[in-house]
Amino acid sequence: MNRYEQEYRDKLVTVEEALSHIKSGDVIGTGQCANEPTAIFDEMHTLRGKVRDIQMYGPMCFLPHEFMQNPLYADTFHIDVAFLMGDTRKSHAAGALNYYPVDLHNGPERWLSIRDCNVFITAVTPMDKHGYFKIPLCLIHERTFLEAADLVIVQVNPNLPDVWGDTEVHISDVDYIVEAATPLPYLPESNPSERDLVIGGYIAEQIHDGDCIQLGIGGIPDAAALSLGDKHDLGVHSEMLTNSMVTLVEQGVITGKKKTLHEGKIVGTFAFGTQKLYDMLDGNPGVRLFRGNYVNDPWVVAKNDNFISVNSCLSVDLTGQVCSESIGSRQYSGTGGQSDMAVGASHARNGRNIIAVAATKKGGTVSSITPQLAPGSIVSLSRNEVDCIVTEFGIAWLKGRSVRQRVENLIAVAHPDFRAELRRQADALKLW
Repeated sequence: MNRYEQEYRDKLVTVEEALSHIKSGDVIGTGQCANEPTAIFDEMHTLRGKVRDIQMYGPMCFLPHEFMQNPLYADTFHIDVAFLMGDTRKSHAAGALNYYPVDLHNGPERWLSIRDCNVFITAVTPMDKHGYFKIPLCLIHERTFLEAADLVIVQVNPNLPDVWGDTEVHISDVDYIVEAATPLPYLPESNPSERDLVIGGYIAEQIHDGDCIQLGIGGIPDAAALSLGDKHDLGVHSEMLTNSMVTLVEQGVITGKKKTLHEGKIVGTFAFGTQKLYDMLDGNPGVRLFRGNYVNDPWVVAKNDNFISVNSCLSVDLTGQVCSESIGSRQYSGTGGQSDMAVGASHARNGRNIIAVAATKKGGTVSSITPQLAPGSIVSLSRNEVDCIVTEFGIAWLKGRSVRQRVENLIAVAHPDFRAELRRQADALKLW
C-alpha cells in the first residue's frame, strides 16, 4: 500500500460522518450537472434541526433531492442557482431556492466577492495511483470553489468517465471521502421536430468548413448539428458538450484541425447528455474540459477565428432584444453562457452569432417575434450584439442594420399570420 492509498483509507467516511462536519453558517459550493454528489445530496436534508443558515451556490441538479425540492428546508438552506431546469425549475417556483442572475464566465467570482466559501462538495472519479481524482463532467464553477474552500468533501463515483483537462484534484486537497456508485444524471437525445430541422438547415448554411462552433441546448441546436454532416474539419469551443457532438465526431465532421485556439481539441466547460456522450469523453485525449471563467471568457472565445455561436431563445422584439430565460417576469432557465459566447463571436475574426427561435408558440397562437417583450421579460442578449435571428421562415440579419431595417427583416421571418399586425404596431410605436 502506497502513502496515497493509506491517506485515502484514513479519509474514508460514511455520508453521515461527512455531513457532521458541516456547521451553522457554512458557505458551500457544490459540483453540479453530471458531477453532482448524489449520495451526499440525498442525505443533506437530515441536517435540518442540527444546523442553520447554510448558504449554497449551485447546485444545478438533474436528480430530485429533498433539501432542494421542499420549501420546508428553506429555513436551513439558502440556495442560489444560476440556471433552472427540470426539478430546479419546480423548486424555484415552490420557493425552495433562489435564482442568481449572472453570466456563466464570472458568476462564481461575483458571488464570492461578498462572501467566503469554506466548504466544497462534489463527485469525483476513483483515485489513480498518483493520488489524483478527477472532476470530469462539470467545471463551470467547481475549481473556483475548490480553491476557495477550507473543507473539501468528495463522493467517489466509479460511474464517472475519465475526462482530460483542468479536472485533477489531488488527495492532499481532500478532507473526507465518501464512496457511492450512484447513477449519473442523463439528458436524453432530443427529437427535433420538422420545424426544428428547417431552422437547423438555415443555420447550417451559415457554417462553413473549418469553422469553430458552439451549440446551445435544445431541439433547434441539435437540429443544426444534424444538418452539418456534409461539413469538414469543424472545431468545438462550447460551454456545453452535447449529445449531437458525438454524431459529428463519429462522422469525422469535428476534427479541430483548423482551430486557432487549442488546435485539434474539443473544448468545453461541462458535458451533459447520454451514456454515449460520456463514453465518447472517457479517456479521450481529443477533449479538454476547462473552468468556466476561461472557456466562456468572451475574450478567450474571440481568439477562435471563424467562431459560430448557435443558441435559441423564447422571444425577440422587433429591435432585436433577445429573451432566452424568462416568460414575462417568471424565471424559466437562465442566461447561462449565451451572452458570453455571442459577445465572443461578435469579436472573433469572421465570427457570427446566431439566435434561433420557432416563429410561433402555444400551438401557433402566439408570435415569438413581438413588437415589445412582455412586461418583466429579461433581456438575455442585448440587441447591440445580435448578428441574426433564424426562424423556419428564414434569416433576419441584424448586424449593421438600423432599427427600421431590423423591423423589416424580423417581420419577414415572422409567421405570415402575424406580419400585418407586427407592422401596424411597429408604426404605432415609432420603431424606426
